[in-house]
Amino acid sequence: MSTVYDFKVLDKKGVEVSLSDYKGKVLLVVNTATGCGFTPQYEELEGMYGRLKEKGFEVLDIPCNQFGNQAPGSDEEISEFCTVKFGVDFPQFKKSDVNGANELPLYTWLKSEKGFNGFDKDNKLTPILEEMFDKSGADWRNSSDIKWNFTKFLIDREGKVVARFEPTHDMADVEAQAATLL
Repeated sequence: MSTVYDFKVLDKKGVEVSLSDYKGKVLLVVNTATGCGFTPQYEELEGMYGRLKEKGFEVLDIPCNQFGNQAPGSDEEISEFCTVKFGVDFPQFKKSDVNGANELPLYTWLKSEKGFNGFDKDNKLTPILEEMFDKSGADWRNSSDIKWNFTKFLIDREGKVVARFEPTHDMADVEAQAATLL
């Protein structure tokens, strides 16, 4: 049985990082983008990180350019944008694919642990996303693939995935669920 600690990813400078370095912490793994309608979630993620970091919480930011070309910059440009615009202080990693032939093995595992359960019905962007995906294929709801930027996976202190949050999920609830694991 795998845990998140079995995986390695490249940091924003291309240096390999073993996720076992985060053993004993609660993690929120997020695929992000700098030019997306959900990009303001960086501010909420940074706020959450600031409030929970001392209790053993980490946000792991993995930029991805697979959704609408919304993260076109270099790793350095993405990092600078996030730092200047949102004061991001949490770990940022190399821009990577989260779906398809070149997806990170970490994401293959995350998706196998928690599949897609639908978008939050109370979010005003849900109908837009659902209509867009309905046009691309009728079976999209049955795929565990990441649907859009800012999909989040919550991982407990033992390295197990306990929840998946789509980008439409209320960030206050994401924080509340993370706090229960601390």
